[in-house]
Amino acid sequence: MRSTAALFILAHLLEKPYFTSKEAKDIGVHPATLSYYVKTGLLKRMRRGVYQGIGHQNSSTFLWEDLIETAYSIKGSVVCLISALAVYDLTEEIPRQHWLAIRHGTSTKTVRGIKVLRYRNMKLGRTEIELEGVKIPIFDRERTIIDAFHLLSRETAIKALKAAIAKGGKDRIDLIKLQEYAKKLRFNIAPYLMSIMT
Repeated sequence: MRSTAALFILAHLLEKPYFTSKEAKDIGVHPATLSYYVKTGLLKRMRRGVYQGIGHQNSSTFLWEDLIETAYSIKGSVVCLISALAVYDLTEEIPRQHWLAIRHGTSTKTVRGIKVLRYRNMKLGRTEIELEGVKIPIFDRERTIIDAFHLLSRETAIKALKAAIAKGGKDRIDLIKLQEYAKKLRFNIAPYLMSIMT
């Protein structure tokens, strides 16, 4: 494929804050073409497999740019705990590092600014959400809250649970799912639910 034709095909991806080599390949643009564009200054390679159009202006309102870049940088990772709570607006804590879960037994390099946790169950509650036009893998609200009780301070977890119960509409927490997850992850959530809801 001629490079000019590939650039035309990539047009809609270049409008996004980030896109992956997989997204480009899915529409017929080979990774070698992306490398050529990086060398000629038409693309920026943010990390392995993550690209950005050279003309993309980072918006000051785009709060999740670094999280998206980080999530794509570790293969198979899922945004979890403090980072997920921040995305769902269930914490007042500003993450000092990005929290990512990877499958138990997987090895990865230690990277400054990234907190990596190894999970045995990576499927329960795994979903994708869109941040600024980019889909990222993340645990849903219910899984994140149960994990918070397991792995974070009780105060952080209780505040997140209260905030989740107070939300309405599409951001409303599914209490049945929450209790199912608690059972599967062997945590008794009932006393906390009773104290918050009575």
